[in-house]
Amino acid sequence: MNVVLIVEDEILEREFLTMVVRDELHPEDLLLTCDSGTEAVKLARQYRPNLIFMDLMIPERDGLSTIEEIRTFLPHSSITILSAYSDFSYAQKAISLKVFEYLLKPIKPSALKEVFGRMLKAGVSQPAPVPTTADKKPAAESMETRDECSTFIEESIKYIEEHFKEKLTLEMVASKVFVNAKYFSHVFKKEMGVAFTDYIIQMRIQYACRLLETTNYQAYRISCECGFSDPSYFNRVFCAKMNMTPQNYRKYAHVVNQNDSASKII
Repeated sequence: MNVVLIVEDEILEREFLTMVVRDELHPEDLLLTCDSGTEAVKLARQYRPNLIFMDLMIPERDGLSTIEEIRTFLPHSSITILSAYSDFSYAQKAISLKVFEYLLKPIKPSALKEVFGRMLKAGVSQPAPVPTTADKKPAAESMETRDECSTFIEESIKYIEEHFKEKLTLEMVASKVFVNAKYFSHVFKKEMGVAFTDYIIQMRIQYACRLLETTNYQAYRISCECGFSDPSYFNRVFCAKMNMTPQNYRKYAHVVNQNDSASKII
């Protein structure tokens, strides 16, 4: 099995790393997270991770000195440094500590996946650790992360429902729930099963269908009412989603409503 340790004191960065890494792991693998150098050494001694992501600027002791101590008892673990600094002295020290990779923040999900994939291939799996009471902390932290994700997704959905008829971007919604835009995009798609932009379009098309069924508004007015600034773009999107033009949908809905009314009378 693989034992992965993520050491990052910024909660949003830690959640982002956790989400990306978890997608690449197997059920039997163990994922641990912490936010300080002291805790990192403690977890490393207890669980002996074969794969480690280490932020340089962490509380209590910096990332490099933490790696230096971990190397005394885990000389073969694959360690990737995460840093907002490209200082040569850091890189030089990292080389002496035989780190696997040196990633500069902000880190793209694709870059993280690529590096983690190489670490998985190069890493040596560890035997499964004997469960102890300390297992409760990583599990609790994982549950806390999921709860936080659910909370800001629920808040974002509520905001979208109230404002989808207006100009709305991913960055705007992410800022409303105080989440990094890239991380928000990743979590939103994972939780909702659809990308943010597609979700907005679905809501607008559903509203357009309701207006076509219940009003005599022209297509250009409906496009505006639904948040589309360009009527021709609205027509293209509507056709792609509904397999018919807005005008034909109105006719179709009218026929269906008449048939429903007739069946009720009979």
